[in-house]
Amino acid sequence: MPDARPARADTETIYLVSTSGFPNYGDEASTAAWLRFLATARPDADVWLDCNDPGLSAVLFDGLNPRLRVTDMVWRLARETAEMTAEEGDRHVDVRLRDLGSPRFDLGLLALREASTYHVVGGGYVNDLWPHHLQLLRAGLRLKELSGARLVATGIGLTPLTRPDELKEVFAAFDHATARDAPSAEAAGIALSSDDSLLGLDQVTGFKRGGHTGGGARGDVWVCLQSDRISGEDLETAVAAVRELLAGPRFAGRTVRYLEAIPGVDRIAFDKLADLIPEENFVPFVDLWRNGFPGGQDQTWVTSRFHLHLLAAATGAEGVVVEPDEQYYRPLHASLLEAGTGWAVSPASSPSLPEPSVSARFRGVAAAAHEAKRAEAGALYS
Repeated sequence: MPDARPARADTETIYLVSTSGFPNYGDEASTAAWLRFLATARPDADVWLDCNDPGLSAVLFDGLNPRLRVTDMVWRLARETAEMTAEEGDRHVDVRLRDLGSPRFDLGLLALREASTYHVVGGGYVNDLWPHHLQLLRAGLRLKELSGARLVATGIGLTPLTRPDELKEVFAAFDHATARDAPSAEAAGIALSSDDSLLGLDQVTGFKRGGHTGGGARGDVWVCLQSDRISGEDLETAVAAVRELLAGPRFAGRTVRYLEAIPGVDRIAFDKLADLIPEENFVPFVDLWRNGFPGGQDQTWVTSRFHLHLLAAATGAEGVVVEPDEQYYRPLHASLLEAGTGWAVSPASSPSLPEPSVSARFRGVAAAAHEAKRAEAGALYS
């Protein structure tokens, strides 16, 4: 049966590409921020979201944009190239988009050709860890050749990266592109912005209430240690270091909670700390998504997650970063430290953690970054 709402030539169609639906809180928050923004800035535009898991994404973003439709067309095309060489993958994407000829893709690719804007939403998913994700960018290049669609990328993270010249050539064809960290911006030859989650910083209750005043933190203690990107031995070391920190006099009498940013992946460390953190203080991803990010002034955070570092520091919370690895996470957390969060940092392999810290000035930095991100969005969709 034909689509009940076929794309129309007189209707603007914005085609977002993001890594939502995994789910991973930071990626979901970034995508949600753009959907909310477009619902206000472009209320009459049809919005497609091409993502990892359209089924879960449809539930996650239900009600955020009344003209939202969700697919995985370009993502499926990229995944088909995962076992191919770069050259084979390029040819595969080129043929599919230009020549059609596949009943599994053609209807979706014809819908893609109606897009007036192809927008790659920020996040750290286009890099050497998943080289086939470069095809998400290549699909945009072919689309621009076919239809003249505008190409946009915002707050993208590209490290680790071993082929910067190739990325510079790709982004030279984009009408607008920004990176969330300096190494990515330099490697791709694009402007430096900030993480796309900051577009939705005004949705974080703790940020709206006001920031840290510089006094000693006496609120809740929040922990989140990931088990991905940390080796098994280092995870045990990190858990032991967190245990030692929580058992210290600084945290006596304070409520300790555990936040799950990626379901299952972040539960593993909690189970190892369950004797210190009661089950009722475990906040699963479902509750996090329904109730919003819980950061606030006078809290202390101990986490390995980039977006938790960013958002908690923006609310004025102090913290310590448990750095998962040098390749992927070190540049990310370094970008926040350079921006002035004032948090302490220690590698996951360290047997002890430094005392948490914070800069009272970072809330202002985050507020300015939020306004700059809104200005970037407004310039794109004014």
